Amino acid sequence: MEHAFDAEGVRGILHRPEHVTGDAIALTHGAGSNCQAPLLVRLARTFAGAGLLVLRYDLPFRQQRPKGPPFPNAAVRDREGVAQAVAALRRLATGRIFAGGHSYGGRQTAMAASERPAMADALLLLSYPLHPPAKPEQMRTAFFPDLRTPALFVHGSDDPFGSPVELGAAVKLIPAPVELLFVERAGHDLKRAGEMGEELLARLRTLAQGH
Repeated sequence: MEHAFDAEGVRGILHRPEHVTGDAIALTHGAGSNCQAPLLVRLARTFAGAGLLVLRYDLPFRQQRPKGPPFPNAAVRDREGVAQAVAALRRLATGRIFAGGHSYGGRQTAMAASERPAMADALLLLSYPLHPPAKPEQMRTAFFPDLRTPALFVHGSDDPFGSPVELGAAVKLIPAPVELLFVERAGHDLKRAGEMGEELLARLRTLAQGH
């Protein structure tokens, strides 16, 4: 069952599973999208079908305006939004809490987790934007040494925001358990990952168990 969720500053869609496992996941979108992104919808339905309570939600910048990129000076507010969404989900679930997002949403989720080590049990980072396209010198890894939450990076082999080799080298900075899953011939939109929900969930659960 899917229905609108709007409480405590969090806005999105809540998927309630038919067969509850107690686990839950919060998913958010990239810089140019919202919680209705097809990738998020497809994964949310697969996860809910596997028994997870799923909240796909809009980051604060998207709540402020329906279109346009994030405000560079408001990223802290977006990270607070991530924490609020995960906290809202935790009040509804009894098991493990996962958090994730696509591109900018995944980056802000990971940064929020580095600031709040107890926020989530594991992270799902879809197309982590390692650097801007054609600007490999502008690495977005300053917080990696502070990340203590297990993370699954799912990345397209043709993603201009970071190559498999670059990402593989960068995650060595992270002290938490990390797993990389590369999707062949996929770009930054990572559309094909929508078909991989069951595999992603299995890997997330394994990461969380080992932590």
